[in-house]
Amino acid sequence: MEVLIIDDHPTQIDGYKSILSFSEINETLEFTTCNNCREAHNLVTAHQNKHRFHIAIIDYSIPPFEEQNLFNGEDVARLVQTHSPETKIAIITSHTEAIVLYNVLKKVNPQGLLVKSDIDGEELLEAFSALIKGNMYYSESVKKAKKTLISKEELLDTTNRKIIELLAQGIKTKNLPTHLALSQSAIEKRKSSIKDVLGITKGNDEDILREVRKLGLI
Repeated sequence: MEVLIIDDHPTQIDGYKSILSFSEINETLEFTTCNNCREAHNLVTAHQNKHRFHIAIIDYSIPPFEEQNLFNGEDVARLVQTHSPETKIAIITSHTEAIVLYNVLKKVNPQGLLVKSDIDGEELLEAFSALIKGNMYYSESVKKAKKTLISKEELLDTTNRKIIELLAQGIKTKNLPTHLALSQSAIEKRKSSIKDVLGITKGNDEDILREVRKLGLI
């Protein structure tokens, strides 16, 4: 069984290999590794690798390959889905923010999504086994993030989530149009709807961020 591991920390890769060697599947595991988006792009897009990998384990935060618009593991996961749709994907991340995790679920919908602080070797094996059997596997923080955001349906809109993410990064409202295909007035309308959802009658960007932090979204 061919397993692709994409991570920029060699010790982490060695750890994954060691843990997965204890898997109870009745097949030999063959590992191929990449350390960044460029290496992953060259490997995944090669014609001879189209049907090669059964499972891909991808770290979310890896060095980008900007020339191909690959900025993180999420982008690489979508590349794998395009070139090798039968490959089962597990994304592993240090991010615990509900919005970031929910974005990965919405944009990629990987078979597995694991937060590093949630898992140990035993849970990684459990996730690996689930993927082999064709099941989905989410670690505890991911389950909570999904539940939290589903309770705020209006915030699930992709653009609203992006606005909140940008505000959290310190981007001023006046500069949001340069990051989004929206006019200033359209952004203000969306911010108004976000405030309604959060129960903010009067307030500024900091009030929005304070409320979404209370909800554990960022």
